Amino acid sequence: MKNTTDLIARIFIAIMFYYEAFDSFLLFSQTKETMTKYGITWKQDLLLTSIIVFLILGATLVLIGYYSNIGAILLLAYIIPYTVIFYSFWDVPKDVVRIQLINFMKNLAIIGGLLLLIVNKPGKYSIKRLFYVMRLPG
Repeated sequence: MKNTTDLIARIFIAIMFYYEAFDSFLLFSQTKETMTKYGITWKQDLLLTSIIVFLILGATLVLIGYYSNIGAILLLAYIIPYTVIFYSFWDVPKDVVRIQLINFMKNLAIIGGLLLLIVNKPGKYSIKRLFYVMRLPG
């Protein structure tokens, strides 16, 4: 049961970050406008392209369970600053504090899930385990 749950959790985490990457890619110019609104103006094209690559690479590593800890670290490198910048409930008008706080807390839960993945490893159903069982280099 634990191994199946580990796999399902990795799938859900990966889907969320794949969506974020493809949404950012499809709405590239609108995402840049949002970045400008939040004061992120330094080399937006490079920054956004790097973020999309981090998201896809990190989500893929988490999904397949191959160096999932590195994938989780890549995703953490994205979601921690994102959460602090875009869901700063302490710095918004009173009428939107509640929704910002809810989104902030949801992202904290995702951060917790990624930290659990780093500590507990991907589980039995992973490419890394398959390499180990088949005695392949990796």
